[in-house]
Amino acid sequence: MVLCEVYRSDRKSETYLYLMHGKAFDELPAALRQTFGTPSLVMRLKLDPGRRLAHADVDEVMDRLREEGFYLQLPPEISVEEDITRRLS
Repeated sequence: MVLCEVYRSDRKSETYLYLMHGKAFDELPAALRQTFGTPSLVMRLKLDPGRRLAHADVDEVMDRLREEGFYLQLPPEISVEEDITRRLS
C-alpha cells in the first residue's frame, strides 16, 4: 500500500501530480514546480495493486512514487476532431 496526495495543475488542463504522502511540493525539481504551477489538492489516496485509476496504471504510479516520490499524469492524447467536439459542446 502507498499513501499519496493528488494535486491538479492550475496551468495545464487535465494534468495531475501524485505526491508520496509526507513529501513536500517544494522538494520536487524546480522545472517541474515551475511548469506545474500552483498545486490544488484534489484527494488523498491509498494505492494498492488492486485499485483502478481512471487514466493511469496503478502499478506504474506506485513504482514511481516509491522511486521518485511523485508521478506526473499528463492529459490523455485525443484526436483533433475529438478536441474540437469537446470545446464546442
